[in-house]
Formats: sequence, C-alpha cells, structure tokens
Amino acid sequence: ETAFETATVLHPVVDTKARICVRQSMYSVPAGLARRRVEVRLGARSMEVIADGKVVARHGRSLHKGSEDLVLDHYLEVLIRKPGALPGSTALAQARAGGLFGAAHEAFWEAARRRLGDGAGTRALCMVLLLHRSLPAEVVTAAIDAALSVGSVDPEVVAVEARRAADASATPLAAVVPIGARHP
Repeated sequence: ETAFETATVLHPVVDTKARICVRQSMYSVPAGLARRRVEVRLGARSMEVIADGKVVARHGRSLHKGSEDLVLDHYLEVLIRKPGALPGSTALAQARAGGLFGAAHEAFWEAARRRLGDGAGTRALCMVLLLHRSLPAEVVTAAIDAALSVGSVDPEVVAVEARRAADASATPLAAVVPIGARHP
C-alpha cells in the first residue's frame, strides 16, 4: 500500500492585503508574505498554505464563490503599526463572529483605549493577542481577566500572568495583595 495525495497543489501570489485567491475565494495569510508566491495544498474540506517549507496558514475550504476567510492573527504586526485599521476590519468582525474575540478581549480593549488612548490602547490589545500564538486561549483569557481585576492594561502584565496561569503551581496575580494594601 502506498499513500495517495488527494490534495491539489496550487501556487498563488499573495496580494498586498495578505490574501490569496483560491478557486474564487479569498483566504488570509501572514502579512509578511505579501507579494510572494506560496504553495497551497487544497483538499476537499480544508487547505494548507506553505511558505519556505513550513505551513503558515490553515483554512476550512469555502463553499461560496467570492467569500473571504480572514484570520485576525495574520494581521497583528500590521495593526500594531496602523491601529486605526482594527475597529472596522473584516478580520475582527470574523473573529468576533467565530467567538475568537470574546468579552475578555473587548473589556481589555475598552479599558486600554480609555486609559492609553485609541492608538496606544489598540497596540496594547494587539500585543496581548500575539500571546495566543504561543499560549492556549483559555490561559490568555484568564490572564486578561486577572490583569483587569488589578486595574492593569499593560500587555506585559498580561503576558506574565498568562505564563503563571500556564504553570499551575504559580500564584495567580489576582491573589497577590497589592503593595500598600492591608492584609485581611
């Protein structure tokens, strides 16, 4: 018995908006691949995008001509430089609709924009969203909640708390008594 490859291999060029067109549907790829040719392994239900020998994106195959499947994570480096593009972005709308951008993210973003201003607050949110690349979603969400519970919108605080939450033996930030507070 030998393996039989059932995927079709295509070689589209990434457009300036970090998207590829595959069978008349658009799919996002990491923004750093703009204007480059990538390899796509298109299966019946899914597809993989490969650049430099590594899988850089996975998408479910769209069944509708002209649809867009955009992943917010693919645009984070651009959004850090251009934070004003996030509020009206299709990638954000799709992340909200898919449940990947939840109440904790919204609360952090609102608090960060209130304290730091729109641009800096959105950059802080993007830094927090980058944590999802290396840590499970529930850990990052718990870290956001813990940081907000002590009044912090610093992405570094969220990162430290996320690492602590990933290590079950560490004391959560919310349980630490702030300096100058009275002990019960």
